[in-house]
Amino acid sequence: MGPLELYEKLTEQGDQVRALKTAKANKEEIDVAVQLLLKLKLEYKQVTGQEYKAGCPPPENLVAPDNGPAAAAGDNDDDDDDTVDPWNVSTTNAKGVDYDKLIVRFGSSKVDQELLNRMEKVAGQKLHRFLRRGIFFSHRDMNQILDSYEKQKSFYLYTGRGPSSEAMHVGHLIPFIFTKWLQDVFDIPLVIQLTDDEKYLWKDLTLEECNRFSMENAKDIIACGFDVNKTFIFSDLDYMGASREFYRNVVKVQKHVTFNQVKGIFGFSDSDCIGKISFPAIQAAPSFSNSFPQIFGNRKDIACLIPCAIDQDPYFRMTRDVAPRIGYPKPALLHSTFFPALQGAQTKMSASDANSSIFLTDTPKQIKNKINKHAFSGGKDTVEEHRKHGGNAEVDVSFMYLTFFLEDDDELEKIKQDYTSGALLTGELKKILIETLQPMIAQHQERRKQVTDETVKLFMTPRPLNFKI
Repeated sequence: MGPLELYEKLTEQGDQVRALKTAKANKEEIDVAVQLLLKLKLEYKQVTGQEYKAGCPPPENLVAPDNGPAAAAGDNDDDDDDTVDPWNVSTTNAKGVDYDKLIVRFGSSKVDQELLNRMEKVAGQKLHRFLRRGIFFSHRDMNQILDSYEKQKSFYLYTGRGPSSEAMHVGHLIPFIFTKWLQDVFDIPLVIQLTDDEKYLWKDLTLEECNRFSMENAKDIIACGFDVNKTFIFSDLDYMGASREFYRNVVKVQKHVTFNQVKGIFGFSDSDCIGKISFPAIQAAPSFSNSFPQIFGNRKDIACLIPCAIDQDPYFRMTRDVAPRIGYPKPALLHSTFFPALQGAQTKMSASDANSSIFLTDTPKQIKNKINKHAFSGGKDTVEEHRKHGGNAEVDVSFMYLTFFLEDDDELEKIKQDYTSGALLTGELKKILIETLQPMIAQHQERRKQVTDETVKLFMTPRPLNFKI
């Protein structure tokens, strides 16, 4: 099928999806039509090298991109090669998950240059490196959030952490580093959910262990520098029993989502405990402002922006589907890529494997040893080969980590050029990463020491926050 024919097919399919939604067709029929639309969008991008935009047909003289020969074994681009859900992330590709495909599969929108330019204009300052480098790469309704903000309508932030262990690793910091930047730039309130109930349901842990992990993880989160006057952190095990409004919203969501729907979204089976089946409603509830009456009163119309890794998106696709049916605005989202394990981008870091991660409790010596021994290299087998052919920065974990944590764009680009040309050796690249992470983690540890149990209690006490609606 040619580019123009594909474009026309896409337009027709988009019209059909809108017609089905307008006619309030049954959900199964709409889902089938949407899936076909997403497949056509992916095919259009593969054929044209461009994103599909309604009203913008491809030029007549468009030359289809040369995608080269069929992929070699191990580089297959089939959707089945990427597994992404809230509990499992894996890929066979050394470069990591194909995020362009994930955008199409999940039906989100790419954070393109136009949106970045608008965010920078509204923020009034240089964008965070996570935006500049495509680490936060996908969104839902971010333009609507900016529309509201430009009209002097406030919004709030919601993010979270599943406390499965006492110590967090550097990958866990990504949403919190970015969320702090958003809070500072837009001067808005933030709620942070600690899903200790979820970890009890999914892991071989006691309730007491999960609740204790929440308190310990809260200290690391507070050490990121959040404003206590604008931040409320809560444990599900503690807050849900104490907040009538929060629990009422949980029940509203539960009533409007069927068992078949959660099985389809999350892959639950008949052998899963009923706690797992009902949990998604608990993660949905913080998306609605009246779940926090101590902060927002009875206001249910305040917009919510959720920065999170894209594996959490299924929860919020469900939430966005339910929201209009219970009289609430849909939450907006900003999705991040995954932070790779030291062994490579095929999986995300695991708190259960000490050598897959750099933990926030690691000493400078442990950081150095882990990177030198375990960080997957994109370099060649010998110095001579590396000098001649250069390294592959796209699969090199040390370079990947620097894209997250090295602030200077020019320095990062020079490192990439030197490594790719062979001027910079693998050991030298690892040394740069070690010298970047050691002081960063030491500073975090110092800040964490200042976080007392009383500080945690203050952040986790339901109370009014200092902001203007």
